[in-house]
Order: sequence, then structure tokens, then C-alpha cells
Amino acid sequence: MKNIAILGSSGGNLYSLGGKYPKQLLTEIIAQADAAKMNISAIQFIGAEASMDKAKDHTKASLFTLSENKPTSIFQGSLKETNAAAEQLDQEIAKKIKSGLIDGLILMSVHTEQANKQAVLAAAEMKIPIVGTGGTSMANVGSKKGNVISVSGTTGTSNRTRAISFVASLAKHWGIKYRPVFTQMGDNDSKSENPFKRINIRGIMISSLPAFISMALILALSKIPIFAGLGDVFDIIITALPVVIAAIAAKQVSDLDEVSIVAGIIAGILSVDGGIIGGMLGGIGAGLLVQFLFTQCVKWRFPMTTVNIVAGGLSGIISGLVIYYILGPIALLAGDSIKLLIEQTVAFSPMLAGAIAGLLIWPAILGGVYHAAILPIVLLEMEQTGASFLGAVDMVALVVVAAGINLANIIFPRNKGEAAVATPGFLINLGFGTFVESAYPFMFSNKIVFGGAILSGGIGGMLVGLFNVKGTAYLPTFVAPFASNNMVGLIIAMLASLVSAFVITTIANKTLREKVAENQAA
Repeated sequence: MKNIAILGSSGGNLYSLGGKYPKQLLTEIIAQADAAKMNISAIQFIGAEASMDKAKDHTKASLFTLSENKPTSIFQGSLKETNAAAEQLDQEIAKKIKSGLIDGLILMSVHTEQANKQAVLAAAEMKIPIVGTGGTSMANVGSKKGNVISVSGTTGTSNRTRAISFVASLAKHWGIKYRPVFTQMGDNDSKSENPFKRINIRGIMISSLPAFISMALILALSKIPIFAGLGDVFDIIITALPVVIAAIAAKQVSDLDEVSIVAGIIAGILSVDGGIIGGMLGGIGAGLLVQFLFTQCVKWRFPMTTVNIVAGGLSGIISGLVIYYILGPIALLAGDSIKLLIEQTVAFSPMLAGAIAGLLIWPAILGGVYHAAILPIVLLEMEQTGASFLGAVDMVALVVVAAGINLANIIFPRNKGEAAVATPGFLINLGFGTFVESAYPFMFSNKIVFGGAILSGGIGGMLVGLFNVKGTAYLPTFVAPFASNNMVGLIIAMLASLVSAFVITTIANKTLREKVAENQAA
């Protein structure tokens, strides 16, 4: 196993591109080295609280070293004091290099005349391979006859892309097999290395939910006369939804930080005519291409700035053009077909469709179907108008029913402790339009309450169909009616579900209390 030392500082340009957070920067390098079966045996890194381009002697700084395979701060003081402390560590690392205990160096904005002088001279003497970033500092290393095998600027790079570049260059030099880790830092699960296995439609949709909710909020505000001008903002957000989904998809598939996000945004812009399905396909394609092109460019030893430009720019363009010219119309047709199917089902028998949806939505969420199927369909419905039939059923049959169950347990609890349990859930149900899981303890412990939740959901869903309501959950309940197409209809459906769940739960609690009292009397 090759032993490597990491030397340097938070740098000038590097400071703005990850150097500001030394622990994250160093941890990423350690993760990539582990993937190549290389050992980071020493660290000497100075992290300043300002860019080195502007730092003064009195600027606060910290000295990081390696402790239990983790970067650890061992000294804090002024930059002048930290540099002095680093010189002592520099001498120790130089001795290790001369003793053959260190096989290679990773350098980032090193100070070749002070803090890193002895280690750099020792590395030059021993001819060990050196990789690094920092134009001026690496030029100085070269002038000292250091064996620099790879050098790159920092512009356009991130902690992860730099770490991959460092380790890939050393691995190629030593003939070591290396596959970059594109997941969370330190996660070397081999399954996660295949980007195809990271394609998760449900995860992409759920992560995109805030964009849809922001659209619903704008819609609600636009219905207030003073904010009527927000209707144009609403149209802009609708147009941007495929871009949001594409960026998230690319990030989740490749997880190359800013590079994958840029690729996803470019692909998303070219995929807007394909709707959110087109945006998702464009983002997934961009994410797959980012990782492929990035890996290939690193193997070809392109400078890291160029690697990022090629991987991020070309991936987004290629994937986006495929959607724009080929898959976009198909994706749009698929999305429109799903929405048309829902509309025709509702048109056939609105009350029946609403009642069935309301009755089945609790079993769906308990069975894991809700997030996998229903929520994506809700977002597809919201894509054009900002509201959804199933979204209204969600609010009425899940959120409001949960609120009714919690309210009953606050006012008429089965025992004294349950009011305290139900209150936070009730407040979140009404205040944020979510956390239906808060009703689970009461539903699972009483069959009547469980059945009442399903029945109340069916009643609410039936009224949603009766009034042809479209809306969304994940909004405060007092805001949800304003974001719907039928404010009065949604309020009536919400009140019906709330009262039904409240009454059934109250009766169930009263029956249980009476049984307990009878048992105690006996």
C-alpha cells in the first residue's frame, strides 16, 4: 500500500472553492485514497479564515493534521503563529519522506519557502511523485526539481473533483486500479459506484417537491387582488420545473457536486418542452454522461478545470439535445396521457373517483405506494395548473383526517398522556400540511380509529369529486383553499373529513375508557 502525505493551505482561489472548509476537503481526499487502497499517512494543512490573497499575519488560522484517520485541528492562532507551528510538523514529514515512509505528495497551495519548505525539498531529493493545485506554488515546486506528475488550477473545481484528480494521477503513475467514489464522503459501497443503480424516480420527485409547493404558494397569493401580478411569476415557475427536476436528477445520479448540477441545468433548459418527464430524462442522461466523461478526462490527464468544463458542459448539451430533438415529444405525450387518464376517470364519475381515491390513500401510504406512485402523479398534474385532483384528495383524506384524529386525542384522549403526544402532530398537520404519520399511534392501537380514518378519507374524497376540486397538500391548511380551483368546495370537503375523523375517534376513545373503567370496577 502506497503512503501519501497531504500538504498545503486553504489558498487564494482555492479558498472560495472548498478550501474554506478544510475538514470536508481533506475528508474527500481520504475517501478517494481509500477507494484506491492508498493510505493517507500524514497531513499538514493550514486553514485560514480568509483567502490567502487577502490574509494578514493576524488573520485567524488553524493547523490540521491526521488523527485516527481523520483531519483534526491541533492548533489555532494567528496565521503567523500557525505557520510557525506548521514548520515543526514540516520537519517531521520531511524526515518521513527521507526515510521512505511516504511514497507520494498531494499539494494544495503550498508555501515552498516556509511552512512546507523542508517536505518539498525532501520530496524533490527522493524523487517521489507529486500532484497538486495552485499555479504559483506548483511552479515553485517544479523549480525545486520536484517530480510533479500532475498539476491543475482550481478554477471550476470542487473538493470531490480535485480529490479524484489527485488520486487518479497517482494511481495511474503507480499502475494501481482505481474507481472513483461518487457517493457521500467515505461511503465505499461498491453498489453505489454504478450510476445506473442510483437512478431513483421517487427520490428525484420527492426532492423536487419544494419547487412545486413554491408554485402552489405563488398561485394562492396571485388570487389575492393586491398580488394579482404574481400570475406571471407562476407561469415562469411552471416553465422552470423541468430544469429543477433535471438538476436534481443529475446530482443524484452522478453526485459530482457543482459539475453535475450545471450539467443538469443545461439539460433541463433544453428539455423544457418535454415537461417534467422530459426534464427527468434529460437530468438522468446528463448525470450518467457527467460521470463517464469526467472519468475518461481524468484518465486522459486533462487539467481539472478542463475536465469540469468538458464533463459539465458537454454532458448537459448532449443529453439536452437528445431530449429536445428525439425524446421530448414522447415524454410530453406520456405525461399528458397520464393526466388525461385521470381527467377521464374523474369525468366518468367524479364522486366515485374521489371516494375510491380517498378510501385507498391511507392503505397506499401505509403500503409504500404513495411516495412511489401517487406523489409523482400529483406532481405531473400540478405541472400545468399548479393544482391536482389527487393533491386535493391528499390534503382532505390524509392531512385533515390525521388532524381530526389528533384533535380528538387532545380534547377527549384515552388517557392523560395522549394529549401531549397528539398536540405537536395536530399543529404540524394544520400549520404545514404534512406529518400524517402523527396519527399512526392512535390508528394502529384501535381498529375503530383505523377504520374511521379510511372512512373519513372516503367521505372527503367523495366531496372533492363532487365539487371537482383540485389542490395540493404540503401547504398550511388555511392556505390550501387559496391554492385550489374551488375554494369553497375544498373547505367543505376538509371540514367534512375533519369532523368525521374527530367524531369517530372520540367515540372510539370513549368506548375504550368505559371498558377500562368497567374492568377496574370488576
